[in-house]
Amino acid sequence: MDEQILSPGDQDYVGALASGLEVLQAFDGQHPRMTLSEVAARTDMDRAKARRFLLTLHALGFVKRNGRQFELTPRVLQLGYAYQASSQYRAVIQQCLEDITAELGESSSLAVLDGDHVVYVVRSSARHRLMAITLSVGTRLPAAYTSMGRVLLAQWPQPALEAFLARVTLEAHTPASVTSVDVLRERIASAREKGYAMVDQELDSGLRSVAVPVFAGNGELLGAINISTNAARVDMTKLMEVYLPRLQTAAELVMTNTR
Repeated sequence: MDEQILSPGDQDYVGALASGLEVLQAFDGQHPRMTLSEVAARTDMDRAKARRFLLTLHALGFVKRNGRQFELTPRVLQLGYAYQASSQYRAVIQQCLEDITAELGESSSLAVLDGDHVVYVVRSSARHRLMAITLSVGTRLPAAYTSMGRVLLAQWPQPALEAFLARVTLEAHTPASVTSVDVLRERIASAREKGYAMVDQELDSGLRSVAVPVFAGNGELLGAINISTNAARVDMTKLMEVYLPRLQTAAELVMTNTR
C-alpha cells in the first residue's frame, strides 16, 4: 500500500499505453464483440482515437475484425499466462484448492485485490454452478460483496480502508446486500479480528462463501482463499464448523510449503 503510483499528469505516465490497455479491457463476457462506435462509447474516447488503438492492437495480433466488429484473439491469453507463470506458489495453491473440491465437492478459489474488485487467479471448480455468471480465472467481482474481498480489505491499514469506504458504491444486489458504509466497515473489522469472513447471499441469491487470508512462509500475503456453496445445500453452521476449519488447514499448508 506504500507503493508510489503515478497519476495521469506525471511526466513518466504513458497515456497511450494506458488507453490501449483500456481498449483491451473494454471487451468482456457481456461485450465479446463490438463495433468501433461501441468501443469508443465504453472507453469514453472519440472514434478517431479508439480506431487508432483498435487498428494497432489488430496489427499486434491482440484483436481481430470481422466486418465492422472487433473481438479479442487468443493472443491476449499470453498476458494472463505470464502472470500465472510468474507465481512460484501457484502449483501449491492449486493442489490445495483441488483437494478441497475433491473432499467437500465445493468450488474453491484464490483471489487478489485489483482496485476495488477481487480477481480470481487460481480456481478449482465443482460440477454444480453457483452463480448466474460463470466464475473462472480472471473473473472480477466487487470486493465489498465477497468474502475474499472483505478478508483482503481487512489486511489494509486503516487510512487506505477508509479511502476505499469513502469511494465505494454500495448497491442492493440481493435483499441481503449491505448498503451501509458503517455496516460494511463493521464486517471488515470483524474479518480483521477473527481472521475470516463469511458472506451470505449478498452478491447472488443462494450463494454463500467463507474465506481466509493466505500467506507465504515469508509472511507475504498471497491473496485470499474461499469455499463457495449453495445456501439450499449448506447452512451457516456447516459453513462455520466444517468448511472454515478446512480452509484454515489449507492456508496453513500453503504457508508450510512456501517457505
